[in-house]
Amino acid sequence: MKQGLNLVGLLIQMTNKIITRFAPSPTGTLHIGGARTALFAWLFAKSHQGKCLLRIEDTDLERSKPEYTKAIIDSFAWMDIKFDDEVFYQSNNKEKHLSTVNSLVESHKAYFCNCSSERLNKLREKQQKEGLKPKYDGKCRDLDLKEGSDTVVRFRNPQEGAVQFTDIVKGVIEISNKELDDLILVRSDGTPTYNLCVVVDDIDMDITHVIRGDDHINNTPRQINIFRALEVKEPIYGHVPMILGEDGKRLSKRHGAVGVTEYERLGVLPDALKNYLVRLGWSLGDQELFDHEELINKFKEGNINNSPSAFSLEKLSWFNKEYISKIESGHLLSLLCCMDNQFLEDEYSLNVLELIRDRCSLMNDFSKESEYFFKDIEGYDSKAVKKFINEQAVNLLVELLEELNSISTWKASNIQHAIEDILSKHEVGFGKVGLPLRIALTGSTNSPSIDKTAEVLGQTVVIERIEKAIKQFS
Repeated sequence: MKQGLNLVGLLIQMTNKIITRFAPSPTGTLHIGGARTALFAWLFAKSHQGKCLLRIEDTDLERSKPEYTKAIIDSFAWMDIKFDDEVFYQSNNKEKHLSTVNSLVESHKAYFCNCSSERLNKLREKQQKEGLKPKYDGKCRDLDLKEGSDTVVRFRNPQEGAVQFTDIVKGVIEISNKELDDLILVRSDGTPTYNLCVVVDDIDMDITHVIRGDDHINNTPRQINIFRALEVKEPIYGHVPMILGEDGKRLSKRHGAVGVTEYERLGVLPDALKNYLVRLGWSLGDQELFDHEELINKFKEGNINNSPSAFSLEKLSWFNKEYISKIESGHLLSLLCCMDNQFLEDEYSLNVLELIRDRCSLMNDFSKESEYFFKDIEGYDSKAVKKFINEQAVNLLVELLEELNSISTWKASNIQHAIEDILSKHEVGFGKVGLPLRIALTGSTNSPSIDKTAEVLGQTVVIERIEKAIKQFS
């Protein structure tokens, strides 16, 4: 797999502190792809002792919602990504956006255009029929029009030469200015457009490096030309390839959960999610697991892949299981008590946790895997009953019940010895007794070691459940 450029020292020529930013639009919750881009920007800054700022691009008044802004900020808090300084709200900078455009008009680097939408649609249709790239033809470029109720402001893009920049991830990129048109800076209703706002905000925030998704790469030459028209040095750019589904298509809801909050609800640990997202496109040798501080300290030593990465819930679950295994049992129990009302801060819950933790990849798995420890068996797996319960199985359970009733010290070893006595007596395999016993105690054949399960359940509960099963299946 081809890897991107090594980050060590690459393009770090700034005399000032490195400042990156993440700039989501609050039109929805935080997407997994956005979270990874934010992580890369944040880790890039922190690994170089720099700052990473959060900018909420909320100028789309119809689609931007305060609840989405809160959800985005809450998601980062859950992931322990602490941005520097106050949150920057793009909508608060409109006056600066417009004053910047005025300065561009005054210096003849932007102009008023009164082309109607009908004319522009016909122009686009004609260009498409001729196999040309649709772009504004510059009709109003040299007319020196004045501002009117139906005018927009267009940027006077250079007509010669090219925009060349060195991308941290993709290397040298060059775009001919002939491929670019005179983009609109201010709409006829007086609202500034995305590319203009981004440039002005990046200047105001002293952004030195922009790490973002490669779906923005077409905007970069346009923005660089605006920086240069304003006689301001543009930031250094790094465009991170997108995350795909396992089918190779862009990650979307058809692939399952795509929002950070959804993974929080599934029981993914924040450190596991961070580790997995970073490893989707970044590597440092063969190391897979990195704690929070390691990611900060080692990020600049690694490589960013310049190819898209495929998101896998199975792989994320593996990461999460690894992180669960590292949590001390008492602390893990406290986490579960906050999530699940089955678990309590007591010895019984702790015993249950220690018995089932190896079977759990997600925190939510603990609830499913522990249900029969906290609730009576209300029903039995019909397929398991049909396959493993018969007259012989019931008779063996009756004999086992007598053996278990006689145990004075209720330990897994003594329970196992009782089961083995029945096996030896009837010369049958373990499944002939063990599987009916699992069904009786848990409702299915899926459980940890049955002797240890019985020990944790306790002698009274085990006896009651076997008696109930014998009655049910006789």
